[in-house]
Amino acid sequence: MRLFGLGLFVSASVFAAAPAIAQTPASGPIDVPAKTIQVPTTVSPQLQKIIAMPLRSNWNLLPKTGEEWKPVADAGAAALVKNVPGMLERLKVKVEKTTIDGVRAYIVTPETVAPENRNRQLIHMHGGCYVLNPGEAGLPEAIFMAGFGHIKVISVDYRMPPEASFPAALDDGITVWKAALKTTNPKNMAIFGTSAGGALTLEMVLKAKELGLPLPGAIAPGTPMSDVTKVGDTFYTNAMLDNVLVSPDGFCDAGAKVYANGRDLKDPMLSPVYGDMTGFPPTILTSGTRDLLLSNTVRVHRKLRQAGVEAQLQVYEGMSHAHYIRDDTAPESKEVFEEIQGFFDKHLGK
Repeated sequence: MRLFGLGLFVSASVFAAAPAIAQTPASGPIDVPAKTIQVPTTVSPQLQKIIAMPLRSNWNLLPKTGEEWKPVADAGAAALVKNVPGMLERLKVKVEKTTIDGVRAYIVTPETVAPENRNRQLIHMHGGCYVLNPGEAGLPEAIFMAGFGHIKVISVDYRMPPEASFPAALDDGITVWKAALKTTNPKNMAIFGTSAGGALTLEMVLKAKELGLPLPGAIAPGTPMSDVTKVGDTFYTNAMLDNVLVSPDGFCDAGAKVYANGRDLKDPMLSPVYGDMTGFPPTILTSGTRDLLLSNTVRVHRKLRQAGVEAQLQVYEGMSHAHYIRDDTAPESKEVFEEIQGFFDKHLGK
C-alpha cells in the first residue's frame, strides 16, 4: 500500500491489527519502583531548605476526638506563634484582636495600604485540617496577604473541636461575611484561605448562594481540602513525597473526620468539589507539584471552568502542601501573594 505519494509501503496487516490494539483492556494499578527524589535546583535556596525537610513529625498521629486534638493543636500553635512577631516586622503589618458578632477575629493591616485598596478588604479563613492553628497561629497567611498585597485583611479565628464541630467553622465565616456586608460593597471584597481554609472559602460561596447573600468579587482557595473522601490522583502519586501532609491516611484525614462529627464526607459543605459552582466569582487557585492536594486543586479548577467561571490555576515547582506560607523571605511566597493580589485587583471594585 502506497501512502501520501511518498514512496512508503506499509503492509495491510498493520492496519488490520489496529482495532485489536485500540480494544486492549485498561491495565490495573501500576507498580512504581522505589526511587530517590532530589531537591529541585530550579527553586530559591529558601524553598530548597523547606523541600529538603524530613517528613512532618507525628504525621501518622490520629486523634479520634476533639479533646485528644486540643493538646496537639496547642503545642503546634505555641511553636508557630513564635514566628509571628518577625513576620509582622519584616512585612510591616499590625494585628488587632477583635470580636465580630460573637466570632473571634483579627484585623490585619499593612503599614501602607495601596491606593486602589483603600475601599477594599479581604476575609481570611486559616488552614489546619479543621483542628489546628487556633488564635495567632492561624495568622501567617493573612500577614503575608496583607504585607505583600498591601490590603486590609479580616482573619477569622473560627471554632474548632473540641469547642465545636461541623458546621461551626463555616457558620463563623458566614457570620463575619454578613457583618462585612454591612460596611463594604461585596464586589470590593474577596475571600481566601489555604487547606481547610481553601475548602472553607469554597464552602462559604456555596453557603452564600444557598442563603441568597451577595457573593464576593473574587476568591483565592489555596490547595483546598475540596474532597475529604480522598478521591484524587495525587493522594497516591504524591503520598510520602509531600513532607507536610505526607499520607492520605495521616493526621489531616483524622482531623477532618473529627470536625465532620459523623456527617457524610461527600457533603459539599465538607467536600465542596461536589457542590454546584455555577455563578461562582472569579477564582485563583494555588498548589505545588509535590502537594498531596494538587488533584483536589486541579479538580476544583476544572469544575469551575466547566461551570463557565473565570478560574486561574498557579502550580509552583517542588512545593508540598502550603509551602508558600512557610517562609516570608522566600521569593516564591512573595510571588504567590502578588499573583493573588493582581488577580484581586483585576476583579474587585474600587
